[in-house]
Amino acid sequence: MSRAAVTAGLALPFTLALGLAGSAHAAPEDRPTSYHPVVITEDFAAIKERMEREKPNLAQTQRRLLDARYDLADRPAPGVTMSKGKPVQGGVRVKLPSGTNWDDLGRMSPEDIRGKHLFPAGFMPLPHPNHAEGGMLFPQFAIDEINNLEQRDLTRFDLDYDLPDHFLPEFPAPIFLTTRPDLGDVSQGKLVSIRNYFELFNGILNPKQLEGLRLLVTPFTQQQFNPTDDRRSEHPHQGVTCLDCHANGHTNAATHLVGDIRPQEARHRLDTPTLRGVNIQQLFGSQRALKTVEDFTEFEQRAAYFDGDIVMAAKKGVNVLERGSQVHFMGEFQALLDFPPAPKLNVEGRLIKGQASEQELRGEALFHGKAACAGCHAPPYYTDNLMHNLKTERFFEPQNINGRLARADGPIKTFPLRGIKDSPPYLHDGRLLTLDDTVEFFNLVLQRGLTAEEKADLVAFLRTL
Repeated sequence: MSRAAVTAGLALPFTLALGLAGSAHAAPEDRPTSYHPVVITEDFAAIKERMEREKPNLAQTQRRLLDARYDLADRPAPGVTMSKGKPVQGGVRVKLPSGTNWDDLGRMSPEDIRGKHLFPAGFMPLPHPNHAEGGMLFPQFAIDEINNLEQRDLTRFDLDYDLPDHFLPEFPAPIFLTTRPDLGDVSQGKLVSIRNYFELFNGILNPKQLEGLRLLVTPFTQQQFNPTDDRRSEHPHQGVTCLDCHANGHTNAATHLVGDIRPQEARHRLDTPTLRGVNIQQLFGSQRALKTVEDFTEFEQRAAYFDGDIVMAAKKGVNVLERGSQVHFMGEFQALLDFPPAPKLNVEGRLIKGQASEQELRGEALFHGKAACAGCHAPPYYTDNLMHNLKTERFFEPQNINGRLARADGPIKTFPLRGIKDSPPYLHDGRLLTLDDTVEFFNLVLQRGLTAEEKADLVAFLRTL
């Protein structure tokens, strides 16, 4: 498939049709607006019938994009698993442009790569499965388990999740608490929900934390899942919970579009980050730079749930949390979520000689030396709690990819690398499927000049974190 075919797509007009294409009268193209259409003029049954009819074509279009970008085979790295045993996928999965190799590409300047259109497609921003529509979208295994536990169906009649399960985090993930490390995984192998949170955590949490957890597993209305006629569920819906995406305080790789960018085509796909280790973080949200986990919690429910549109939130039934108690309680529980154990690290976050392999030790030396990863990802938690702009736009011309206008990403927060092998896919929008892809991406974008052996050593070290 040609690069033109991979990046084909019609640029979306700056209209009222922000996430509800065809379901309301659009404003003239010369009158951009920040708001979603509030009054739905198309009958719900007609919307549902039309979107169900379009669904197979949308899925096929997204699959063609993924197949052109990546090797999607199920090929685990030998002997490497996540905390509960799910195999970790290995190898570079991003496909190179024809006639190139990673070494040659690494020696080229950003200007040459841009001029010759050689930036790998898998390093470009990843669009939502239907970028013009957007919205929360869950892997099927999460939909099935939530429906089994609560009879609350998160199926969308218009879209299905796109990335294969073997590239996603283990589910349900284990839960480790900073206050009770002696207990190990306190989830007992279960997905925490409104049905079981009390029996699992009564006697482990204090009453404030227990109430915070209750709120985190309580469904509240959301843009796509709500009781109005402007929804993407077949029937009027209770809504979603915080832990529907941040499953067991971790992540199930549910995707969405960020709520704080307009117009629709410029909005970034969002890969749900883990909540593990929020107690050591000072910034929240991949780009929002929210300063506390309480800010993040309140922002999510008041605005992000509704694509950043407070008018739409009012229409669909926003749940306004009380800051002094409810938000505080939710934040207090989230601050207890710990990183998974890393037995090869000492108390300073460095490898213990005699327990780490020679390859892992070489990778650690590279991390702090030639690769210069530690400049942003400093131990023991492997973050600097800052934001950095990689300026990937140096490498490619602005272009539309399946409705996503690919241009500057802007500043992105430094996510902690502790427990990183448990949290695929990578980067803020999930465009990198493996740690091998991630090392290749940063080697090229930051022009580190690593050899193939050095990149393999670096990946080995990252898996110890």
